[in-house]
Amino acid sequence: MKAAGIIFSNIHDSTVPELTSRRTMASIPFGGRYRLIDFALSNMVNSGITKVGVITHDNYQSLLDHLGNGKDWDLARRTGGIKILPPFITAYDSAAAGRFNSTRLESLMGVMNFINRCTEDVMVLSDCDVICNVDLASALAAHEKSGADFTMITAKVNTDIQPLDSHTEVPVIDEEGRVIDIAEYSGEQGDVTICADIWLVRRTYLQRVVNDAISHGHKSFYKDVIARNLGKDKFYAHFYDGFFARINSLESYFRCSMRLLDPPQRTSLFYRRNLPIFTKVRNSTPTRYTPEACVKNSLIADGCVIEGSVENSILFRGVKVGKGTTVSNCILMQDTLTGENVRLSCVVTDKNVVIKDGRELCGHETMPFYIGKGVMV
Repeated sequence: MKAAGIIFSNIHDSTVPELTSRRTMASIPFGGRYRLIDFALSNMVNSGITKVGVITHDNYQSLLDHLGNGKDWDLARRTGGIKILPPFITAYDSAAAGRFNSTRLESLMGVMNFINRCTEDVMVLSDCDVICNVDLASALAAHEKSGADFTMITAKVNTDIQPLDSHTEVPVIDEEGRVIDIAEYSGEQGDVTICADIWLVRRTYLQRVVNDAISHGHKSFYKDVIARNLGKDKFYAHFYDGFFARINSLESYFRCSMRLLDPPQRTSLFYRRNLPIFTKVRNSTPTRYTPEACVKNSLIADGCVIEGSVENSILFRGVKVGKGTTVSNCILMQDTLTGENVRLSCVVTDKNVVIKDGRELCGHETMPFYIGKGVMV
């Protein structure tokens, strides 16, 4: 069974405004060297998908810079490959009409030409606010075996580790794996099975329901497509049991990042057998540690210079930690520079931040201190 992919890069931007003011959700840096779109792309490529459309509508310069021609994901192809799908806006569209492609269903309406030109049997749809390493090949096999119109990937999350918001969809699944109902999260505690915002849809079925939504003016993917058709069409669930995280706030971004410092969780995400996570390759020098440097339980990318102390932190490429500086429980993005005798705790810096000598900045894991891109403190 052949499949093509569609990735929604923008629809969750409003949940993390600090990190998406100059970029899409898809291009948020994560884990020292990755972007969030790397996980959705790698899931597809690892299952043999060679045609992927990326829907985007604003703030996509950093996304284009990261994806390039797709060669780092083996998607630089004469046929298929990676396709950027920007909004189709004519001179007659009114700015007062609102933001184009603001919902998942409206995004699909805007790329019907791409869907109609696909010849693959199945369309794999994926959001960019989730971090996971799903074996989509087995999900596609289960989708074909069940004869499903629609298969959603589900995951079990513990609310003590990953707090859920009211927009999280919770499916009700019977013993045969069929989805019989779906509702928004209403405050259950402990382990909760949720939709991972990854779907496998029969292409002809997707064309029919999207065209029906266009003719009736529908807007919601869950309410107007899934909920309306649960009783009459074949909707199944496929359970994923590996590392799973959803980014829906700056706090959740911080918490999810810190989970990577736990070796079993890091292994569950990045070292699943035959399922690598691909990203853009950069040629950087190795990180240099001076004799005074002290590093404990941290992820340090290449190209860094460490002259101070780093503990329980994630440092992206090109970060410099000055002499006498202490960095604890922090995320320092690319090319952040700290002076001497700086104290940082629970701080998230965006790219190209400069922190001068003697500064002391402190946040908390429930409210990390954020410094925007290019800011000097």
